[in-house]
Amino acid sequence: MWHQQTITLKPRARGFHLITREVVEVLPELGRYRVGLLHLFIQHTSASLAVNENADPDVRGDLERHFNVMVPQNAPHYEHTLEGPDDMPAHIKSVLIGPSLSLPLHDGTLALGTWQGIYLCEHRDHGGARRIVATLQGEAG
Repeated sequence: MWHQQTITLKPRARGFHLITREVVEVLPELGRYRVGLLHLFIQHTSASLAVNENADPDVRGDLERHFNVMVPQNAPHYEHTLEGPDDMPAHIKSVLIGPSLSLPLHDGTLALGTWQGIYLCEHRDHGGARRIVATLQGEAG
C-alpha cells in the first residue's frame, strides 16, 4: 500500500525545530499501516531533515551554535553570495545533514526511539514555508 502527499510547514526562524507532532497530525494514514516506512524529502536546498533528541531543547540550541561555528557566514572563500550572507552556509549545512529521512512504521505509529524526534533544520534567517514530500509504503494493518 502506498500513499504520498506534500506537507507544507509554516515559516520558522533559523534553527533546529522539532516537527514530529506536526508531521504525524497531517498524516492520519499512518494508522492504516501495520509495518512499513515513512520517507520524508524536503524540497529545498537551504534546509534539511534530521532525527535527534526530542526532550531537551538545549540540544537543538547546541546544534545550531555548533553548525554556525563549523560553517560560518561571510567566509572569504564563498563565491555564491548574491542571496545574502546566510545562503551559502545554508547550502553547506543542508549537504552535511541531508534532505531526507526513512522512518520505520509499526502498528500505525512511527517506530522512533523514546528520545527521538523529527527535526526541521532551518539554515536561513528567513527561509519561508518549507515543503516536505511524505511517502508511506507498507502493509495494511
